[in-house]
Amino acid sequence: MTRRLRVAHLLTQDRGGPVDVTLDLAAALLATGEADVRVFGPPPARGTDVIAGHHEAVDLPRKGDLAAGLRVRDALLAWQPDVVHAQDRRAGLVAASLRRRLPVAHTYHGVPDDVGEPWFRRQSGALGPSAYTRVVLTADSALTRALDRTVVPSPTMARFLRDRLRVPAERITHIDNCVRLPESSPPTDPVRRLVFAGLLVERKGLLDLLEALATPGTMPAGATLTVVGDGPQRQTAQRRARRRDLAGRVQFLGFRADVPRLLREHDALVQPSRMEQQPLVVAAAMAAGKPVLATDTGGVADMLAVPGAVSYLAEPGNVADLARVLRALFADSDPGRTGRLLAARARERFAPEVCADRHLALYGELLRSREDRGQPVPVRERERS
Repeated sequence: MTRRLRVAHLLTQDRGGPVDVTLDLAAALLATGEADVRVFGPPPARGTDVIAGHHEAVDLPRKGDLAAGLRVRDALLAWQPDVVHAQDRRAGLVAASLRRRLPVAHTYHGVPDDVGEPWFRRQSGALGPSAYTRVVLTADSALTRALDRTVVPSPTMARFLRDRLRVPAERITHIDNCVRLPESSPPTDPVRRLVFAGLLVERKGLLDLLEALATPGTMPAGATLTVVGDGPQRQTAQRRARRRDLAGRVQFLGFRADVPRLLREHDALVQPSRMEQQPLVVAAAMAAGKPVLATDTGGVADMLAVPGAVSYLAEPGNVADLARVLRALFADSDPGRTGRLLAARARERFAPEVCADRHLALYGELLRSREDRGQPVPVRERERS
């Protein structure tokens, strides 16, 4: 009897994009029937139902905790996986110690917070990140070159790794993020109910959005904004939203686990970030058939480049440009057409089965490459051969 591939996913955090991606990918791999999956990491803040029976609690609270790192390493080896897939920076450091014994993949979800879009894109005269962040990026470069393969969610991130971090192209694989796709429900009338979903931090651009909506002539009668998420900018944003020009038109819901349902209940998503890669909420909104207004950052333009669909893109950090694009979105008499086209594209790119198939192909390639080079291959893989 052929054994199923054993894939160990390693996380060191309990919430955020890497966690959501990992849980959805694990569920998708299990659904294929071709892989047995276990997620090693702290209990997730949401989504534990999708990996019920396939999670082992381990904790690595900080990078320098050698004892915790050894415990995590021992837990991974005890399960005897065929492949280890690290899903964040600390996880990558632990997984690197296993490369002599197992194929190791690593997903590079994003750059540190103070990396700006101009520097990321190597624009002339762009202000670079802090000295500390440069050290982090140097470590990222060393790590990605040490592992068998680094998965990136967008072509722009692949270029960054090649051009900035000097990672050889053959060590990089682009695989779109895996997203549980909500039911499609395109708007039937002009857009009036906007939703923002994300951490309330500077790089997410919520204050830019509020300023743009408050610009005279931007927000039509009956238009509203729902803010989903929490973070250090919440109080500042709430004070701004209480001013006369926005009073009563902005609602703050805080952290929510039902974002797919909230997307269905609104007409369009607004993602005004100053820096992104391939936001999960954009993919989810596309799948829900909602027009997406976003800033041209990271891989967002690539996500929304769908023939026939209206592309609502603004310059990151430019309030006037954001207001201009908002007016165009509100004026669209048939936003449902764009929504339907985006929903079709989301199912082609981000569907769990598509994501699972591409990862299975990658894992198989890593195992074959290892065997071709005469490196140790897990006993389980030899038994399948």
